[in-house]
Amino acid sequence: MKNSIWYEKIHPNFGQYFFIENILHHEQTMFQEIIIFQNNFFGRIMSLDGILQTTEVDEFIYHEMISHVPLVAYGHPKKVLIIGGGDGASLREVTKYKSIEKIIMVEIDEKVVTACCQYLPNHSRDAFSDQRVSLQISDGVNFVNSCRDKFDIIIVDCPDPIGPGVRLFSPEFYRGCYNCLHERGIFVAQNGVFFLQSEYVSNSYSNLIKYFKDVKFFQASVPSYYGGMMIFAWATKNSVWGNLDLKVLKDNYISANLSCRYYNPAIHISSFAMPQYVLDRIDI
Repeated sequence: MKNSIWYEKIHPNFGQYFFIENILHHEQTMFQEIIIFQNNFFGRIMSLDGILQTTEVDEFIYHEMISHVPLVAYGHPKKVLIIGGGDGASLREVTKYKSIEKIIMVEIDEKVVTACCQYLPNHSRDAFSDQRVSLQISDGVNFVNSCRDKFDIIIVDCPDPIGPGVRLFSPEFYRGCYNCLHERGIFVAQNGVFFLQSEYVSNSYSNLIKYFKDVKFFQASVPSYYGGMMIFAWATKNSVWGNLDLKVLKDNYISANLSCRYYNPAIHISSFAMPQYVLDRIDI
């Protein structure tokens, strides 16, 4: 398959393609098709059911933002729940916090974890072996609706609402996450590329606001996610996080002894500024 092409159909009228240097892994699991291949620019790339999920070259942007925005805001989290994120990169970022005592990661497809540990080892960097981590192969919706534990942070590192990812955008799931959060807890989730997938954000807002008092969105630009800025949902039970203070964020960042390639406290603050066409769509 060397020098062949992998296509991602993003819209009925267009898509993007990557040259394949070598296919490293190709598997149909009981949930989805996994392909991991080598590209000479983006490095190793993984797709699920024909949709690009992550690349070695730019994954740090997505994973630093989905992890450090809630974690740095909170300050000294102790218990974190990750739903999805089978490649292990969000887990890698979460394990950097010495204050954290317990991390539960719930991934529906064990085959994704196995394949990524073998073929994308730089994503997790042995984070799965951290003694604070409990990996549970389970359905995320079922987990949050049966869990009696409470978390400081919930990170939903999920694929788009296609296949096994559909239920992770449902009111049932958001209600379960609400019940799993401490009163000061923070929920964040991947919400797609707005310019092409605006319905993801508007639907998430409508469903989240049924349970959470404060719902907003933040963004980052990830080059391999075609179509502009990637949007993340942010939801909390109260207004304590209404105005994030730059000095507090800087202090928390230094206290956590972080070293990031994309995230910093100034990016944190600015990431919550949304273009007007986004605000108009979700009627905030």
